[in-house]
Amino acid sequence: MRQPHPTRRSLVAAGAALALPGTVLAQAKAPLVGPLAPNPQAFRQAMEQFIGKARPQADGLLLDVPVLADNPSGVPVKVKITLPITEQDWCEEIIVLAELNPSPLACRLQFTAAAGTAEASVRLRLAQSQTVHALARMKSGKVLATKQAVTVAASGCGM
Repeated sequence: MRQPHPTRRSLVAAGAALALPGTVLAQAKAPLVGPLAPNPQAFRQAMEQFIGKARPQADGLLLDVPVLADNPSGVPVKVKITLPITEQDWCEEIIVLAELNPSPLACRLQFTAAAGTAEASVRLRLAQSQTVHALARMKSGKVLATKQAVTVAASGCGM
């Protein structure tokens, strides 16, 4: 049997082996830096810009995200307003934010009273395990907010 290279470490699973250089293993454990790093300033700015002076309330907005994402390139997310939609008060806009992605604003959805409902399903690419936030702005000025922690099973965002 051939001995592995002294600067390489091997991963063995189900009869298959993968040899990785020590530098790759060290990089995998290192925190993200550069353009793929989380951008907390952009996250805070997006939250503040959407909320404005309103006080977010937790009731009325449903966020359905799996607790464990086995495919970080396509995490299913469903957002739904559970408050009654009327001609006087409807959901104008919903945003979904991925807190630790390099670009936290994952999607922005706009609605009119004619829609009759405010719900959408999207797939997000998550860079790492993190919290996904959903915010909704009603015509009355009320802001709804909810969040869900998601554990990513593998590296996402093409990393």
